Amino acid sequence: MLKILDRYIIKTFFGPFFFIFSVLFFIFIVNIIWVQLGQFIGKGLSSFQILKLLFYLGVSVISMVLPLTILLASIMSFGEFGERYELAAMKAAGISLTRVMVPLLGVTTVLSIMLYFFSNNIIPDFQRKAKNMLFNIAQTKPALNFTPGQFIDQIPGYMVKFDKISGENGENIEGVFIHKKATNYENQRSIVAEKGKFVPAANNNYLKLVLFNGYIYEDNFAGKAENVRQKQPDQAIKFDSLTSHFDVSEIINKAIEEEKITDDYRFQTFNQLNNTIDKTKKDNDKFFTNINNDVLNQTNSIITYMDAKQNKQKAKPKQIIKLDTVKGDKKLDIINNAYSRLDNLKSTLESKNNEIDPGVKYYSKVVIYQQRIVTYSFTCIIFFLIGASLGSIIRKGGMGLPVIIAIVIFIIFYVINVGIENMAWSGKINPYLAAWVPNLVLFPFGIWMTYKALTDSQLFDVEKYKVFFKPLTKLFIKKEEHKRYQ
Repeated sequence: MLKILDRYIIKTFFGPFFFIFSVLFFIFIVNIIWVQLGQFIGKGLSSFQILKLLFYLGVSVISMVLPLTILLASIMSFGEFGERYELAAMKAAGISLTRVMVPLLGVTTVLSIMLYFFSNNIIPDFQRKAKNMLFNIAQTKPALNFTPGQFIDQIPGYMVKFDKISGENGENIEGVFIHKKATNYENQRSIVAEKGKFVPAANNNYLKLVLFNGYIYEDNFAGKAENVRQKQPDQAIKFDSLTSHFDVSEIINKAIEEEKITDDYRFQTFNQLNNTIDKTKKDNDKFFTNINNDVLNQTNSIITYMDAKQNKQKAKPKQIIKLDTVKGDKKLDIINNAYSRLDNLKSTLESKNNEIDPGVKYYSKVVIYQQRIVTYSFTCIIFFLIGASLGSIIRKGGMGLPVIIAIVIFIIFYVINVGIENMAWSGKINPYLAAWVPNLVLFPFGIWMTYKALTDSQLFDVEKYKVFFKPLTKLFIKKEEHKRYQ
């Protein structure tokens, strides 16, 4: 059962915790809005649909927000304890800093376990919902991604411009101009209409557009000779109502391919990712074996060709020709031949590397994503050790110095995280190690900071550093005599 002191410490911790978590979650959501803005703005979505999509996308940032929140909250809470001399009072009463840290360490451990289950069971489900929603937007509303007054080439094979778009779902248009993209030897066609309307088509692969009060400007140049083409006049057809169907299956299929909605490792739990990793590793091994066989076959074919050429020469093998003794065009032919062979070898190596890189990168992504389900939970504990120690040392609460220190630590963590991740993607480091490197780097620092806090170290005492560097600064300071003796 919790004692009064434990309840007070936990209460003091959760005060800034909820505030900081809300602020950081809002900041990360704003970042998502900035990145994803072009994918859903201008497609006739309601405010509720946009908020739902942002919520689905924002759930995944909790795995990054929670460790940073724990770091900031622990620095601020222990800083306030020190600033209000509550730590000093606790120590005077015989309560050590370790005893003060125990209840919050227990709370952090519970939060870490909750983060693991949240990342393993809930985030994949919301990732799947977000991807499906993005896919559905691309599939059901491809025609509404237009900007009034601008030429848009979103419809394959056409260039369109609408002066005005209105309606609840952007279905009404005015000032319509549609031009069919064609070569000089194809029929040219342009449509100008006063207004129009998008209506649902029987086939989702087609976009149905009904136009009113307009003209069709068309020529008939396809298959005509040049002299006939010069004489062929344009024709204009006036219409009161015109219904056109545009094939947008390319847009839908492209969305399906990019999203990979049916098979994405981000939709899987920790155990399911084990199967994906095993399958990816087997596929990569098989692919590498095929590449090795191809290279060996090419090498063997060259050696076989050289041996066959030597066997055809029944005479004694020729002496090695020195390039300096060759003159004229023959010398250039030898150099060009050698250069061509080296260039072909270089091209082959580059093509093989380009074939290998995607498999290595995908394997590293899956492994790092799986391991981060666990590593971010340990990051919470490490950040608590660092934050609680720093807070008890600097003895400053509020949003000033603690926030600056926390941001610096988080930036270091993020830079290490991204840098090691890129190295793993390129195959320079094992992805399992890459996922744990940030924790392996910060954990000794957290232990060292905890030791400094337990021993009442004056790590941020400016006067201490002035005394330490005083012998060095004296060498650069000129002694001035008192004016009385000048």
